[in-house]
Amino acid sequence: EVQLVESGGGLVQAGGSLRLSCAASGFTFDFDDAAIGWFRQAPGKEREGVSCISSGDGITRYADSVKGRFTISSDNARNTVYLQMNSLKPEDTAVYYCAADLSDSLSLSSYDYDHWGQGTQVTVSS
Repeated sequence: EVQLVESGGGLVQAGGSLRLSCAASGFTFDFDDAAIGWFRQAPGKEREGVSCISSGDGITRYADSVKGRFTISSDNARNTVYLQMNSLKPEDTAVYYCAADLSDSLSLSSYDYDHWGQGTQVTVSS
């Protein structure tokens, strides 16, 4: 049983920054064997893969919409993954979810992820 706990959401002005955290626990296998992804879902839109990281080797992927603005990182000693979000835009407004893929596929498809956090709201005002 894997538990994911998210924190760091909030309301910011356009151009501002937030850092989201995803703390993982309860892995049957090593945290280093997993990929952790960040997804978001805005009102009226489909769930979108934002970024993911292979905790073992540090390889990352980003959606084109966030490249150059968002940075994903992993602190394996704390079993925690972060998403640093800079230069935020109103279109970044969404509920953000972290998810774990125990097969470490480095996918941005939600179908490849097995465990999900509860989500945290990010709102970017104009």
